Amino acid sequence: MTEATQRHAGTGTRALVLVFLAAIIEGFDLQAAGVAVPKLVSAFGLSPSQLGVFLSSATFGLVIGALCGGVIADRFGRRNGLALSLVVFGLFSIGTAFSDTFEHLVAMRFLTGVGLGGALPNLIAIAAESVSPERRGRAVAIMYAGVPLGGALASLIALLGLHDDWGSIFLVGGILPLLLVMPLQLMMGPFRVTRDAKAQVRRRDVLMAPGALPQTLMLWAAFFFGLIVVYLLLNWLPQILVSLGFARETASTVQIVFNIGGAAGAILGGRLLDGNRPAYSAALCFIGLMLAITSLAMLPAGNVAAALAAGTFVGATVIGVQALLYGIAPQCYPTEVRGTGVGLAVSVGRLGSIVGPLVAGWLLASGMGPQQLLYTLLPIAAICGTTTVILILHRNGKTRQAVSRSLG
Repeated sequence: MTEATQRHAGTGTRALVLVFLAAIIEGFDLQAAGVAVPKLVSAFGLSPSQLGVFLSSATFGLVIGALCGGVIADRFGRRNGLALSLVVFGLFSIGTAFSDTFEHLVAMRFLTGVGLGGALPNLIAIAAESVSPERRGRAVAIMYAGVPLGGALASLIALLGLHDDWGSIFLVGGILPLLLVMPLQLMMGPFRVTRDAKAQVRRRDVLMAPGALPQTLMLWAAFFFGLIVVYLLLNWLPQILVSLGFARETASTVQIVFNIGGAAGAILGGRLLDGNRPAYSAALCFIGLMLAITSLAMLPAGNVAAALAAGTFVGATVIGVQALLYGIAPQCYPTEVRGTGVGLAVSVGRLGSIVGPLVAGWLLASGMGPQQLLYTLLPIAAICGTTTVILILHRNGKTRQAVSRSLG
């Protein structure tokens, strides 16, 4: 290994460690609102409709933030885009902790969501570009594994009652990203994007030109349907378990193992994506997800061990297939438009994260039972899986054509 190669490997490793830490913080902040909900309700006297507005405000911010974060990543560099996102969601998370009215609470949480949404396209792009092309799937997956680990940490704090009041969880979630900004600037390479006179044309054509449009639409569809499943489970899993006869403490514990299983599933998903048969592996992952959802729906009432096993299985598969998508996305676009392409895909996916919990609430309110609700996820997971496999086959076909042209 040459000295230059060693320096590049060292820089890539530092970058991957830093984005992994940023992803843990992001996962913590994403679930901070759910942890604070019981104390927020009593502190502000929130009605169910107000609580829904508060919880959804960050999600709408995530949509806008992902769009902006992707463009910033391409125009000003990945490191600068990530640093800006960390500062934004850090400051506004702290602002959330000091809110004294419902309106202020919603505004701060929305702006926190903008920062959180802007971070993810930069995290994905940095992870993908910190390693060689054949290792991009696992690099993105390692980064993404930090998100469920951060969520598990937030859930553990809630389970143990370690947060003194509703504001402390937002205060911690705001200080942590600010502490990471300086190490990010000092230890990570700039990941600058090479631009030329045709870059603006490429940005539009690479997404929407006739030859690229099918790939973009497939990626958007996979993200949309995939995040319907992810966020429906993230938001409704505790309530579903309680309605199946489990204690709330058990439901909280299952939420923790769901996230821990998700971290392991993410890493496995990335390794499979970099393997010799990624389409076949992806199909098996989605079959596993459908089996996991079915096992959750068929849980025997009161069997805690079965609930923990099912929660781990569901977390590993649902986060694992999401890691597949995050690993595929940066490989669909050239470097100069990668941030924009990934940001758009993440934004479309965030729309699914809004639709999933809303549809679940409507179905449960209309009289559907928790088992039936879980069964409705099966065709959605099947659509996501089919689209993902087709997308991988499409990408492999384009890669083979490019190799043939270069050899010919």
